[in-house]
Amino acid sequence: MDLQNDIVSAEGKLGRLGLAAQADKRRVLDHAQTALHGFREHKDYVVHVRLAFRPDYLDALSIAPRVAKLKELGAAQAGTWGTEFLSSVAPLDGELILNKQCVNPFYNTGLAAWLACNSIRELVLAGVSTNAVVESAARYADDAGYSVVVLEDCCSASSDEMHDFAVNKTLPMFARVTTTKEYLRALEAAR
Repeated sequence: MDLQNDIVSAEGKLGRLGLAAQADKRRVLDHAQTALHGFREHKDYVVHVRLAFRPDYLDALSIAPRVAKLKELGAAQAGTWGTEFLSSVAPLDGELILNKQCVNPFYNTGLAAWLACNSIRELVLAGVSTNAVVESAARYADDAGYSVVVLEDCCSASSDEMHDFAVNKTLPMFARVTTTKEYLRALEAAR
């Protein structure tokens, strides 16, 4: 989730404020690429979620400071380089791409309906940032009765402290937290 240029690229409007450096330090894109390869190899569904607003931000309902910052920077405008996924984690033909205008990837995106139509009961989450989109998705998914897994090495936040708090304190209440290698090993053993 949100592995797009404006967020995880060093030239991105939010990435250059520290998110890209944290993602790079944690090798988030390398781990996400490994996870994607494993899921695709096992023919599992893959869904890509990105933050994308109209250029005038009329679809931004939140009045929180984080949204004011997005508007100020002109970040995450649909159809721009900033909302494109990085090539190493880019969607393949046939993979679902959802645009969201808030933190929660379930809100107003059709994700819940798509999961129900495909009888999916386990969600494996990854993205930037850990304490925002990943935590929000885990909370919603748990409340909705999904089995939730978070690949912690495919996540980062604006600081080590924010990431570590989410991974060690908050997310374990809603999800099983593991690494890409551990999850893919278990997936292979189960098949």
